[in-house]
Amino acid sequence: MAYPRRLLDDQESVTVDLHPHWWFLAGPVAAVALSIAAAVATLLAIDAGTTERTVASWAALVALAVTSMWLVVRYSKWLTTHFVITSRRIIFRTGLLAKRGIEIPLDRVNTVHFSQGVLERLVGAGDLLIESGGESGQQQFTDIRQPDRVQRVIHAEMDARRERPGHEPPADVAGQLERLESMLMRGTLTPEEFDRQKQRLLGP
Repeated sequence: MAYPRRLLDDQESVTVDLHPHWWFLAGPVAAVALSIAAAVATLLAIDAGTTERTVASWAALVALAVTSMWLVVRYSKWLTTHFVITSRRIIFRTGLLAKRGIEIPLDRVNTVHFSQGVLERLVGAGDLLIESGGESGQQQFTDIRQPDRVQRVIHAEMDARRERPGHEPPADVAGQLERLESMLMRGTLTPEEFDRQKQRLLGP
């Protein structure tokens, strides 16, 4: 299910539209598989027609129903969660009935960090941490597919937007510079990242 185009602005194009990584579904899938395996092993070990067999059958059925419901709910959340990069903004939207989301204009993005554990690196998943000049300040997004590639795409879209004819830089450059300096002092940014982001704000 793609991100609804009716929610985009005029002349806005989508560069990346991602559901969470399949790792998001690993827990419930493993639980369903284990409940099936446990049910088969238990029924094979208990003689048919006994009270123990009946109790074990009902317990196995309940376990399978609970884990299957967990999988259905989790899959529904996976299907309705989008991490989108457009030519103007970063959009996160999730929820089937009750929805929530956040939008970060590319003009306000200061830095983008990604992180991957050992297992996450093996499966190609990870987290993104986006520092912006908005009220939210810092947003973390989990279970992102190939987060290093997504980081590069965000930087490329930021560069392309600045070079687009008629583009006006954000009005609160001074405020964003102050934020970058505070991030440098806290150690969130390296001096090289600070210089690069400062150059992006001030332009050539």
